[in-house]
Amino acid sequence: MGISLLWAQYPQVREKVKNLPQFDDRFVHYGYFVGVNNYFFDFNYDLDYYRTDFLPDIEVTPSTGFTIGLIGDMRINQFMNLRLEPGLYYTQRDLLYPDTEGFETENDRFREIKSTYIHLPLLLKINALRINNFRPFLLAGASVDFNLSSNKKNTDDNFSNVFRVENQTLNYEIGIGFDFYLFYFKFSPSIRGIFSLENELIPDNTPNSPWTSRITNMVSRGVVINLVFE
Repeated sequence: MGISLLWAQYPQVREKVKNLPQFDDRFVHYGYFVGVNNYFFDFNYDLDYYRTDFLPDIEVTPSTGFTIGLIGDMRINQFMNLRLEPGLYYTQRDLLYPDTEGFETENDRFREIKSTYIHLPLLLKINALRINNFRPFLLAGASVDFNLSSNKKNTDDNFSNVFRVENQTLNYEIGIGFDFYLFYFKFSPSIRGIFSLENELIPDNTPNSPWTSRITNMVSRGVVINLVFE
């Protein structure tokens, strides 16, 4: 009786049930993701082109795009996984040129750049220790983009309202995310930055083009939020 009364004074500790306890032991597994992205351009300019004249930067207005793709994951050890995440990324960026460029019409100052990327990243996933049904992780790696909307082979240029960019670029990526182990699957939201390493601009055919002549380098910068289901 005394032991029963003493035990009743203390709350019983209930162990939290682990969902998918053997999930991370698999050598290979697959999944898919959906998400949103936000891309913009980073420009470098030819300062000698305008000599001593000051000219405002080109304004870039990004639009929210969406992503969808598949995941192949290979276990290296308890703390590292190698991941291939091929996906389709849709995005749009609008350029507004300064009115000091001498364009013939106001509409010439605007350029709408739509991009459809086949995005092929190879990533290293670095995992922390699992805490019940939660685990944070880091992502780092490299990727290649194939832009299906590049207009690279188009002989027209901005004088015909065609803005051309390269159809292939190399990038590096870094990000952070969290694994949530649910009853039937693992849910992993993540956010990452994508940084192009190559100049994407194809100059216009006219050397003194107001759209491209003062740009020496144009690279993409992107932020992607993915919702992963494995």
